[in-house]
Amino acid sequence: MVKRAAKVGGGAPDPAALLAWYDRHARVLPWRVPPADGRAGVRAEPYFVWLSEVMLQQTTVVAVGPYFRKFVERWPGVAALAAAPSEDVLAAWAGLGYYARPRNLNACARAVVARHGGRFPADIAALRALPGIGEYTAAAVAAIAFDLPAVPVDGDVERVAARIFAVETPLPEAKLEFVRSPRASPMASATAISPRR
Repeated sequence: MVKRAAKVGGGAPDPAALLAWYDRHARVLPWRVPPADGRAGVRAEPYFVWLSEVMLQQTTVVAVGPYFRKFVERWPGVAALAAAPSEDVLAAWAGLGYYARPRNLNACARAVVARHGGRFPADIAALRALPGIGEYTAAAVAAIAFDLPAVPVDGDVERVAARIFAVETPLPEAKLEFVRSPRASPMASATAISPRR
């Protein structure tokens, strides 16, 4: 059963507090813009965000770091990756696993060049239409690179939403309850409490 959780401390989560926490604890990563730069209006490079999100699927930041640096040194932009032979991309990917991902990287890069003039679209539907980009990756690129009001929903977000709405059914079974009660869905709850700068 989905029901609204009691408000902690008499109020909803404070978006300003979430942003302040992130500003204090944000890790320095080559695909991110530091919080101070973000507040000044600097946006992350969409190619870097997309590449990191694909690489981070089913692995860790520690494992991805060297691969990410190697990729952007070899293919510094989406056009360079689009022009790369698939065999070279697969070879550079070796060790990260899930080998559909590098094939999708190549296909997506080629589609970005062919359909969007070599620039990632600043539109969730257009991002979703690209090969290998699903709901989570589209939302991540939209939010991080283009500051669009999109929330990438993964298992962690689902667990937080379940707690906020006091969902008693264990996940993943609770996903059906989220569908029946869209106001309590992870996307709706994450969007409601997501801070905007």
